[in-house]
Amino acid sequence: SAIFNFQSLLTVILLLICTCAYIRSLAPSILDKNKTGLLGIFWKCARIGERKSPYVAVCCVVMAFSILFVQ
Repeated sequence: SAIFNFQSLLTVILLLICTCAYIRSLAPSILDKNKTGLLGIFWKCARIGERKSPYVAVCCVVMAFSILFVQ
């Protein structure tokens, strides 16, 4: 159902990016061995989370504010 609701889709993408970046910080070998293919999506999400971390953090705060207070 997150596919049909844009806000839910953004929430799932943000959670995926944050989770992959956290897993890569704890155990980098898990995501580094799968840089290509279908599992490469998780490596790419981890790279986005690492390189764009201030922007991802701002997006998480804005999303949390909108979920808690706007809806």
